[in-house]
Amino acid sequence: MTAPRLRLALAEGALPLPAAGRIAVFHPRADLDLAALPKDRLEVIQPLQPLHDDLAAQGYRMASVAEGPYAAALVVLPRAKALAHALVAEAARTLEPGGLVIVDGQKTDGVESLLRDLRRRVAVSAPVSKAHGKLFWFGADDSLGDWAAPDRQTAEGGFVTAPGVFSADAPDPGSQALAAALPARLPSVMADLGAGWGYLATRVLERPGVERLHLVEADRNALDCARVNVTDPRAVFHWADVRRWRPDGPLGGIAMNPPFHTGRAADPDLGRAFIAAAAGMLAPGGRLWLVANRHLPYEADLGRHFGTFREIGGDPRYKVLEAARPVRRAR
Repeated sequence: MTAPRLRLALAEGALPLPAAGRIAVFHPRADLDLAALPKDRLEVIQPLQPLHDDLAAQGYRMASVAEGPYAAALVVLPRAKALAHALVAEAARTLEPGGLVIVDGQKTDGVESLLRDLRRRVAVSAPVSKAHGKLFWFGADDSLGDWAAPDRQTAEGGFVTAPGVFSADAPDPGSQALAAALPARLPSVMADLGAGWGYLATRVLERPGVERLHLVEADRNALDCARVNVTDPRAVFHWADVRRWRPDGPLGGIAMNPPFHTGRAADPDLGRAFIAAAAGMLAPGGRLWLVANRHLPYEADLGRHFGTFREIGGDPRYKVLEAARPVRRAR
């Protein structure tokens, strides 16, 4: 997405962007081109570590949380409705007097529904419609406080989660299937790749034999929840991209429920990259345990990166696979 609506609104003079002051950009996606905005005034809030690092490398000023006041704030609409409301409320809260909240989103991400909700509460501009989405804006307003999401919520089982993180309402069934299929005893040094808010890590740490468990997660909000849910001193937390992270020594075992979506689109390459990364982290005698939806074609990748693999559990929806004898490949 190359921000066609933002460019159009600015080029036509419809969007009255303040002439001075900082501009916050909430949760931009990887394919969002911010070139239409003055780079020296931008502060980007991005909790996903790969995107955070990529944007920092491009010279953008980054922040882990919004610290206003801002002259304007651009909210790039996420899929989750509760998170969308929370981001809009946060943007409005951090504005200086006379500031502007700009909302941009695709129809498939619920932008029309959000626009309807906002029109009941504040005076919203006429939308700019283009490329299957809408962009609109409204002035500083303190009436959206009830949209602000709590920093934490409680999921099934008493776990602490946050709006917008994966499987925020209950443990993911795939992770539950993987936990049930793990061996009775696990290697001493383990990693949970894509650890999320920590459900699988809690199950791994219940097994005897584990002396240290690395939780590697790219979503800072999810990892913050994991720090609350996993208080075992054997746990070590890493805000990192699994594809780039490396442990300080070879691992004896890895458990993972790799992501397989980019936005709404299925992207099995994410899981393939996790498998390749896992093979590079394991000791020669190390083992990988992973869960995947049955339709995902990971067997060929396991055969490429491991000497052996087999299915050890699952159900009609999920398959749990164990792989051994990692193959070292030149990077």
